[in-house]
Order: sequence, then structure tokens, then C-alpha cells
Amino acid sequence: MTSVIETRSLTKTYGTVRALDGLSLEIPRGGVYGVLGPNGAGKSTLFRILLGLIRPTEGQAIVMGGPIGDVKASRRMGSMIETPRFPPFMTARQVLVWLSTAHGLKADSNRVDTWLDRVGLTGAADRKVRGFSVGMLQRLGVAIALITEPELIILDEPTSGMDPPGIQEMRALIRSLSDHEGITVVLASHQLLEVQRVCDRVAIMNKGRLVREGSVSELTTSGERLRLSVKPSEKVLQVLGAKGSKEGDAVIAAIPRAEGPALLKALIEQGVEIDEARWVGADLESVFMTETGSVQIPEAIQ
Repeated sequence: MTSVIETRSLTKTYGTVRALDGLSLEIPRGGVYGVLGPNGAGKSTLFRILLGLIRPTEGQAIVMGGPIGDVKASRRMGSMIETPRFPPFMTARQVLVWLSTAHGLKADSNRVDTWLDRVGLTGAADRKVRGFSVGMLQRLGVAIALITEPELIILDEPTSGMDPPGIQEMRALIRSLSDHEGITVVLASHQLLEVQRVCDRVAIMNKGRLVREGSVSELTTSGERLRLSVKPSEKVLQVLGAKGSKEGDAVIAAIPRAEGPALLKALIEQGVEIDEARWVGADLESVFMTETGSVQIPEAIQ
């Protein structure tokens, strides 16, 4: 597995506060990778270190095959950290032309128009950004992150301030960047359902440490349970013991998939009537809550 980002015992302290605490993480090339965490988990600190905006206290990171701050590696990256800000008197088109020039690119109107269209800002291309909503600023920030046609893009809360159609459009764009253009997308988001829909792999952080990592399918499948509509339920609960629990009129069996057939056979032999048996998976939110001990959906780290 070729990695685009690798951290080794990465630590960042602010006085007595450890924003990152020995973080070792490997992000593979290709696909969409989610970095999740409640307030104070350290994900924004991680992004700032990877982009060379702040220095780690200890440890090291390799990005695009080079150390942090390597110019060649940096030119192959794009990023949007938090809600972007632009000169209010400029239009969206002018902002893209201005920053393209700053990156040493020719002010190509076709390139500018392409990315305005990709992020859904064609209709607002010649409007001054002072009147843009938060969601529109996010769209423009994503366009700017992509204007250099990077191999890796880091996005911090890319759907912040967007309405449901806008979130759906951004999800489609992110998947398209990965699936059709081969760009590795690393994103942070507190919208866990969207992360589950768009990401291939995720890392869950808490208090500066990595607490869980894996593919979305692996993480959600690991929480699978067998839901049984049965009569009498009391007999099933006796058979399952600590692995069984009541959920409404159904019994939930916390067993591996491989044990399902044997359980059903045993219940039938004991005269249990089984109306329905189906596997139900854990969603990413429940995995997140379990790993971080959170009591609510996390907000973006400030």
C-alpha cells in the first residue's frame, strides 16, 4: 500500500496541552480518506502540521514522499482549512485568476471556468465575494484548492454551511475527483453520515491519539448483529445469555456472522418460531460514539 501521508509518533504540545499525542498514521494513495474526531481531537492540528503551517513538537511526517515543507511535495498538494476568506471586493472569477497567478499558473480562463462549474459557482462567478454565504465560500475554497490540479487535496469541513443539495453536489465532486481523476482526498467532517457515504477509509482520533482506523465497510461490519423476530423471545434470550438483548419485539444477537446458521438451527430444534432473521450493521456514528465516548455528533475543531 503506497502512502501519500505517513506520521510517526507525531506530537504537538501547547504548554501542558497535548494537541497531538504520539500519532502514527498512514494514509494510502488513492480514494477518499476521512479524519474524524470530537472537539479537541487534534485533526486540525494534524492538517496544519502536514501543510507546514505549524511545526510538530516531536515526531515526523512524510507527505507526498517528502518531509514537511518540501517545496516539490507542496506543489503537488491542495488544501482548504476551515472557512476561507478572500478580498471582499473581488469576484469569484477574479479570486481564482489572482491565486492562479500567485501559483505561477497562466491565467487560463478555461481552467477558471471549469473549476467554477465543478464546484457549482458558474452563476455567481462575477459576483463579489462579500455577498457570499458560508457555503459559497466553501465552494470557492475547494475550487482554489483544485486550481493547481494537485495529486493530494486536504479539505477541512468542505460541506460546512451548505444546504442538503449542496452537500450532495460536494459529495459527488469529491467522489469524482477520486474515482475519475485519481486525486487522493483527505477530509475532516463532523457530518458522519456523509463521511460514511463518501469515504473509503477513516481514522478516528480522540485527545490527540488514533483510536480506530480502517475501511468504512470494515468498521461498520464489525458492529453487525443478528436481529430476530421470534416466539417465544424468552427462550432465545436464555440460549444467547450475555450475547442477547431485547429491542422492542425483537431479540438482538451479538454474534459473528459465522455463528448465525448454528444459532438458527439450535432455535428451530428447540421449537422457537422464527418469523425473520436479518443482519443489521452498525453505522459510522455508533462506531464513533463507542470509540470516543462522545454524547453528541462532533463539531469542527476550531
